[in-house]
Amino acid sequence: MSHGGEIAYNAVMAALSFILTLLLVMLFFLFCKKKPMVGSQEIKPTKLSCASAYSLMDIDAATDGFNHRRIIGQGRLGTVYAGVLPRGEMVAVKKIHPRLVLSNAGFGFSSMIKRLSLARHPNIVSILGLSEAPGERIVIMEFLGVMSLDYYLHQNSDGPSLLDWSRRVRVAAGVARGVEYLHEVAAPSIVHGSIKPSNILIDFQFCARVCDYGLSFLAPQERRGLEGYVDDEYWVGKGGVSKECDVYGLGVVLLELLSGRSSEDGLLVNWALPLIKDMNFSELLDPRLVIPSNLKPLVRLAKVAAACVGNSRKNRPSIVQVAAILNNLEMDLCL
Repeated sequence: MSHGGEIAYNAVMAALSFILTLLLVMLFFLFCKKKPMVGSQEIKPTKLSCASAYSLMDIDAATDGFNHRRIIGQGRLGTVYAGVLPRGEMVAVKKIHPRLVLSNAGFGFSSMIKRLSLARHPNIVSILGLSEAPGERIVIMEFLGVMSLDYYLHQNSDGPSLLDWSRRVRVAAGVARGVEYLHEVAAPSIVHGSIKPSNILIDFQFCARVCDYGLSFLAPQERRGLEGYVDDEYWVGKGGVSKECDVYGLGVVLLELLSGRSSEDGLLVNWALPLIKDMNFSELLDPRLVIPSNLKPLVRLAKVAAACVGNSRKNRPSIVQVAAILNNLEMDLCL
């Protein structure tokens, strides 16, 4: 190639290189323009909406005038009805007992329920709305159409066979995850105040769903329905509700899952702790179920329960520690 031809060739190659570089730069800027940078509006987390407020007329219509045939549950705080909202949505309507409404007349019911309604987790029952009128306080919750753990353990003759050992461990882990979310993830944190089998619903996949969380402010000193599920410190001095008290309640639930016995009389803890200490599981475990060949998961579950109920508040394990152990037990059983 002649000297002049070489110069021309180099000039063409330089021009082509420049054009190619220019095209790459243009493509880069076009790509960046279409794909938002981190922190842009498109990837901001979705904010949860708080509870909707309904008129008493709407709730009256939803429950057919609080028809007794719509009752699906009764407890120390109120009566629960199955309701249908104007748009056809099935809900659970908890009508707070009138005497509790009167004793909490000056309390910020609406603001408290709206705060609680921001909680969302697979192991809790969501609060969807509220209704407030003179003499009336109503909480509207997610409708599951299922029964409580109390029903399976203590009321249904077929319940024990439906809740075999593996399902009981799964329920225990689910409750722990729900409470862990309330204590450690919800902001501000939520103390349940009344963890017991009647406040744990079991859905069709046998997944535990914790309900009635944060409503203890409605009846802080009422013993009915709490005895046996709160520690002694609850009633002393400035005890009351606390995260540690919730862990105690979870421990009692674990003992009920293990033994099949109810703690309504408050004597379950005193009966179970010596049996766990002596490793007397033939007497501790629910006699309606066959004792499994591998006792290790149930022994571990019993030791966790004993730690939850056998220590004072300052020495009690946190819900994070309890949930971690129960999650591992659940995973081991699934392998």
